[in-house]
Amino acid sequence: MMLPIQKWKCSGSQIATVASVVALVSIVLVSMVHLFWFPLVPSFDYFIQAQNSCLPINGSVEAITDQAKGNLKPPIDLDRQFPSDLHKAVVFRGAPWKAEIGRWLAGCHSISNEVDIVEIIGGSGCKNECSGQGVCNHELGHCRCFHGYTGEGCSERLQLECNYAALPDRPYGRWVVSICSAHCDTTKAMCFCGEGTKYPNRPVAESCGFQVKLPSEPGAPKLTDWAKADLDNVFTTNSSKPGWCNVDPAEAYAHKVKFKEECDCKYDGLWGRFCEVPAVCTCINQCSGRGHCRGGFCQCNSGWYGTDCSIPSVASSVREWPQWLRPAQVDIPDSLHLPGKVDNLNAVVKKKRPLIYVYDLPPDFNSLLLEGRHFKLECVNRIYDDQNSTLWTDQLYGAQMALYESILASPHRTLNGDEADFFFVPVLDSCIITRADDAPHLTMKEHKGLRSSLTLEYYRKAYDHIVEQYPFWNRSSGRDHIWFFSWDEGACYAPKEIWNSMMLVHWGNTNSKHKHSTTAYWADNWNEISSDKRGNHPCFDPDKDLVLPAWKSPDVNSLSSKLWSRTRESRKTLFYFNGNLGPAYPNGRPEASYSMGIRQKLAEEFGSSPNKEGKLGKQHAEDVIVTPLRAENYHLDLASSIFCGVFPGDGWSGRMEDSILQGCIPVVIQDGIFLPYENVLNYESFAVRISEDEIPNLINILRVFNETEIKFRLANVQKIWQRFLYRDSIMLEAERQKTSFGRMAEWAAQFSQLIEDDVFATLVQVLHYKLHNDPWRQHVHVKKEFGLPQECLFKSN
Repeated sequence: MMLPIQKWKCSGSQIATVASVVALVSIVLVSMVHLFWFPLVPSFDYFIQAQNSCLPINGSVEAITDQAKGNLKPPIDLDRQFPSDLHKAVVFRGAPWKAEIGRWLAGCHSISNEVDIVEIIGGSGCKNECSGQGVCNHELGHCRCFHGYTGEGCSERLQLECNYAALPDRPYGRWVVSICSAHCDTTKAMCFCGEGTKYPNRPVAESCGFQVKLPSEPGAPKLTDWAKADLDNVFTTNSSKPGWCNVDPAEAYAHKVKFKEECDCKYDGLWGRFCEVPAVCTCINQCSGRGHCRGGFCQCNSGWYGTDCSIPSVASSVREWPQWLRPAQVDIPDSLHLPGKVDNLNAVVKKKRPLIYVYDLPPDFNSLLLEGRHFKLECVNRIYDDQNSTLWTDQLYGAQMALYESILASPHRTLNGDEADFFFVPVLDSCIITRADDAPHLTMKEHKGLRSSLTLEYYRKAYDHIVEQYPFWNRSSGRDHIWFFSWDEGACYAPKEIWNSMMLVHWGNTNSKHKHSTTAYWADNWNEISSDKRGNHPCFDPDKDLVLPAWKSPDVNSLSSKLWSRTRESRKTLFYFNGNLGPAYPNGRPEASYSMGIRQKLAEEFGSSPNKEGKLGKQHAEDVIVTPLRAENYHLDLASSIFCGVFPGDGWSGRMEDSILQGCIPVVIQDGIFLPYENVLNYESFAVRISEDEIPNLINILRVFNETEIKFRLANVQKIWQRFLYRDSIMLEAERQKTSFGRMAEWAAQFSQLIEDDVFATLVQVLHYKLHNDPWRQHVHVKKEFGLPQECLFKSN
């Protein structure tokens, strides 16, 4: 007997019932999706009940409006309902926003409703299932090959050398981070002890494999001779010689054998002085618990794909779908019963806008950069110790990874590009910059040694890929696309092809005053990049871009001490700045261009520590601290101050975040350069901005503020400080630790008590505002449900 099958839109339990009964009447369903959540033999009465509650997918159901229900609501008058305060701000969720933005968020974002979104579950296959050397993108049917493999089915092995070509006086070629005198793993360009040694998988990184010259004078550093291998020591089995590849850890810890001190455990996934303990590697979202992290690249379980294994294919189990895809009503297509036929599945999920589509780029732009890194701390915000406990890093560029992980796990994520409001392009420039020229296959020869130029090339190739493989870019000329530039000068070196897009950066230089590269580090300078590649755009456009806070490692002591909440009475120092002050001070940066000269001018006027000539600043005062000397308790010093300096370094610095997180009023001195959220939040409510020309008058300006104004700003800092934390990403890691190991570290306990909006929540709010207020969108007509009243859908005049 055959029953007609049509496409049904049902809840999970209804799907289970339908599927079970269909199985009873001999309709063969390909078991691509495990839908059997209930006993296989329900009663036919139950089937009739379930069938009546299902909706044919090709049926049309009009949305019932409030007017049809008789619930007439007065129109929203945002100006009247949400007037601005004396500082021209409108407060929303504790933060003082620029009035127009705050009004829309308070009146519209706060009342947005869920809408039904059809999520597309991919069913495309890949050649030879990627030969076991990659992950299949089931949306495109393309393989994402592991490090060292390539080809349509990942069957071709690359030869990635550790060394450059030999030279007459340098048998291992010119120096490069991957330089190797032992065994080179040519799938990764990494150096190991190799076969024939007791510990073949022990790294022989950099100076470990070469002869080291003792210092010529006391206090001088050792020098490595990159032309002379030190294999006699590295491979020795003689306990009286400093060995490495055959050194037994137990004997070394017991001081029974010598070992070469220059050898260490730089590579990810290994722990212990002798790399003897395997440890968890760092991957994006740790592969979401659906794969194995192989040095930074997620090897996903069958039926899953994506950089973090978070995207289900039709071969996955519905019960294992991530939270952002549940609860789902799954549409069973007509062809599902045909043997060998694989289709995409549609799943209807209720979501709130804005919705973000995340491109699953080829791994060259993310996973390979992580998998091939030669130093485990590079471009990540965490590593793992021998107990697989999380160790947070101080990498300021860790914000890029944190934000990427939050978007991937967010309920605002969608797999349906037609429903997406924004498109996120995950290029990890912090990895490109730190890994530039660290192996021959990442040479900068064609870029004149400029990391900025190499990074631009990566972004342009990512642009080429999405234009060739996806239809979404041309619909808006890329205006709804989002790129993150995390390095010192942000999007200054963005390729001209992507400048229409929204740039997330830490450096908001509008080039209105500082029109050229401001970094003192020549390899990052973008002045020499051809306009044919870069175009002639500024580094930041406040009408479309956003400055995000830099990454700050979870500080348990600051949180437990609640330094951010210290009162005005506890803050005795009027103004505070601790940092490099330039060449006039010992160990100061020698370049005149460092900090665009701002820190140097500040020290000349208000320096509280003697410079090389033994002089203090011309206007030094007891309650003003401007010093390059490392503080014993930097955070406490900030929390003991009323005003704290926010100045650039090589591009942006993390001083804004330091000030806010310790409850100090930031004093911004960098003309034409936007700070985090400055084009959306109302800075007059919690900060002070002073022009560079007014540096000599700085303290006089600050002393004019009365107690009412000071307390008002301090109170607002206390209301917004959590918006400078990547709490969402940190709590994702806390949940992973709890799920995998059943533990909650102190940092996790402290962060679990924080409930205010963080960086990611703030970004979502900004995107929602932009969705209905960006001028270019008013001319784009789309048929979408937005979950908002009509008055919120267009920008009011």
